[in-house]
Amino acid sequence: MSESSNTYWSATLRLLAGILVIWFLVSYAAGILFAPWLNSVQLGGYPLGFWFAQQGSIYVFIVLIFWYAAAMGRLDRRFDVHEE
Repeated sequence: MSESSNTYWSATLRLLAGILVIWFLVSYAAGILFAPWLNSVQLGGYPLGFWFAQQGSIYVFIVLIFWYAAAMGRLDRRFDVHEE
């Protein structure tokens, strides 16, 4: 593999690792581990921990999908592997 290919895949893996960390923090940590602490805050009449487990994680996942698509588009253009 060329140096450019290695750099491209390193950047891609860093992006994926960052997204997976956010995904873990929102779905598992906020929805389960920190739920008792977050439940002291109310959002729309529901405890915040419950909201993250039921609704918030879905919203964050949708944002992550669009963020990933945009970030990969920028990476592809930067390394000249984009589609026309």
